[in-house]
Amino acid sequence: MTRSEIARDPLRVARFLLGCELVSISSEGVVRVRLVEVEAYRGADDPASHCYRGRTERNAVMFGPAGHLYVYFVYGMHFCLNVVCLAEGVPAAVLLRAGEVLEGEELARRRRPAVRKDTALASGPARLAGVLGITREWDGTDLLRTDSRIRLLRGAPVEDGDVRSGPRVGVSTATELPWRSWVHGSRAVSSYRRGGRRTVSNRG
Repeated sequence: MTRSEIARDPLRVARFLLGCELVSISSEGVVRVRLVEVEAYRGADDPASHCYRGRTERNAVMFGPAGHLYVYFVYGMHFCLNVVCLAEGVPAAVLLRAGEVLEGEELARRRRPAVRKDTALASGPARLAGVLGITREWDGTDLLRTDSRIRLLRGAPVEDGDVRSGPRVGVSTATELPWRSWVHGSRAVSSYRRGGRRTVSNRG
């Protein structure tokens, strides 16, 4: 995978990332997941983006360079993972919402002991970060370096007919934009929550 493939519009990168793999390496072991659900976020023209109101200490990584990991803390309890894209200095990222665990299931279960089904181990951004062992200290990690403790790798391509798109989850603005993409039929895809209200399945 090259940096130029990531330094593009987040909508294109989001589609590209479906089927790609994340490998996390730590003293505890290795966990590898296949990405099956993502969301695109732009900067100044996207009111749901962390960068909509400009650069801060918190969102600085989102301004590039592309291919780095942007980690943020939400609801006072969860970490979320994003792949930075576009040119350096232009903020954009793709939120990684869900994945299928391909390697390291035992370690993933230890990290997420409350999750009952293996298919749900990395279903949702907080669970995905949890099974990979990601915390805020990983913010800014270069996902494309071969010596990084977390790496983004090519996976089996996902056919266009197996991809679905819809509104992003839980955002309070730009709710109509279909900037979330997922692999149709994957049981790891998270449930859709519109504005914090009702929940419906989008796995089918």
